[in-house]
Amino acid sequence: MTVDDITTAFMILIRAGAAARFIFCMVKLMGADEDAGRYKRRAKNVVLFWIIAESVWTIRDLVLFYYR
Repeated sequence: MTVDDITTAFMILIRAGAAARFIFCMVKLMGADEDAGRYKRRAKNVVLFWIIAESVWTIRDLVLFYYR
């Protein structure tokens, strides 16, 4: 295993985990009238985390491409 394989596996885990968490929040949002605000905020935070994680991945690729 190389470092690239490990980082690829890590990004797959991040994507799968974020998707699962988002789906979980949406399912809980459908049934929770009192906690709707809490699950909306959690879903928003998951999407924000996903965007930041993908951005870091893209910036890493750009830096590696530039210095190779």
